[in-house]
Amino acid sequence: MESFLNRYRNITVLLLVIFAQLVLLAVQVKNDQDVRFIRVWTVTAVSPLARLVEGMRGSSISFVHNYITLHDADAQNRRLQAEVDRLKLDNIFLTNELNTADRAKALQLFQQHTPSKTLAASVFSMGIGSSRKVVYVDRGSASGVMREMAVVIPDGIVGKVTAVYLTSSEVLLITDPMFAAGVVSGKTHAHGTLKGTGTPLCKVDFVAFEDKVEPGDWFYTSGDDRIFPRGLPVGVVKSVRPAQPYKEITLDPSGMSRGLEDVLIVVEGVHQEIPDTPPANQPVYLAPAPPPLAPPPGSVNSGVTGAADGSAAPAPAHAAPGTEADKARALYRNAADGAGIVLGGGATGMERTDRPPDFTKLPVDPRTAVPGRGTAAPAAVPIPAPKKGTGAPVETKGTGPVELKPPPDEVRRANQAAGGPGGLPRP
Repeated sequence: MESFLNRYRNITVLLLVIFAQLVLLAVQVKNDQDVRFIRVWTVTAVSPLARLVEGMRGSSISFVHNYITLHDADAQNRRLQAEVDRLKLDNIFLTNELNTADRAKALQLFQQHTPSKTLAASVFSMGIGSSRKVVYVDRGSASGVMREMAVVIPDGIVGKVTAVYLTSSEVLLITDPMFAAGVVSGKTHAHGTLKGTGTPLCKVDFVAFEDKVEPGDWFYTSGDDRIFPRGLPVGVVKSVRPAQPYKEITLDPSGMSRGLEDVLIVVEGVHQEIPDTPPANQPVYLAPAPPPLAPPPGSVNSGVTGAADGSAAPAPAHAAPGTEADKARALYRNAADGAGIVLGGGATGMERTDRPPDFTKLPVDPRTAVPGRGTAAPAAVPIPAPKKGTGAPVETKGTGPVELKPPPDEVRRANQAAGGPGGLPRP
């Protein structure tokens, strides 16, 4: 190698100088695409080799993924993805068909229940323009449609026909600034004029300041405009601002809340009564009241009560209701019944023939009894019947009955302590 260089030294130096000169020229000179020649030559020389290396790398990775780690996974994934896309399209199609069927059923039911004569139509085009709110339907003069006919859906009014062609018609929506219709409040029957604002909301003008209108009230068509029959729902009030001489009312139209695809054109309108309740109200289900709970054994409400000797005594006839006052009154009634004493009697409840019961010996409720003191009710002390010919009761003392004659004041106080004019004990 050294002998070769020594022999061709001059030629080698010349070639190196020429190559360096070419490199310098390539760095400085650009082609017609404004790219330096040194870059063009470098990319041209390296691209085939880089393409070969990248192809070998991609093939190796694909081989490992598809045939070693996940055999046929790529083909299966593509097949499943195609099936998922197809199912999504089918789901969208079926959902649209179901919505169409639901809307058609709703329109059919509305046509059957409304007294007005209507004509079904479908919206096939929307008006162009940001301020103009119009749609086009597939019914025209050939179907009997005329200008100024009302357009409604079961949820509310939609607009009115402004232009009629042979097979189509132009409908001005209620949100258009040029729209106006007479409305009335369903709650207070306040009259006003519905106007569009160019937005999804509308406004109601010419409602007097003294008329009561609150958010949540419904407005219905009043029939004053001779276009919409009376009684059709319009929308619900969103906000009310007091102003002079008329209120500023913002209304959310109910007929525009679900979009427009199928509508009804009122061919012959029939006025209806203004409903008392909003159309959105639905019947509410109320479950039956739960049955009363069974009282614990031994209590004043159970089937048997304990006697002094441990035997079972018949239960009183009065059961304690749910409130505390009713429970106290039933407790006093049970005490009187256990003693064989009749509370009340007479027209005024004060004409008694029996002695007052002893309310100091009341039955013990096991739910409030002190532990260790027993829960059985004390034995009822029977009181003998009054002697014939006397109006006062007798009490057994010693060997014979002794007649008791309390003063009139004591009788009055005892009667007041035992009960009121209605014969009910005082708790």
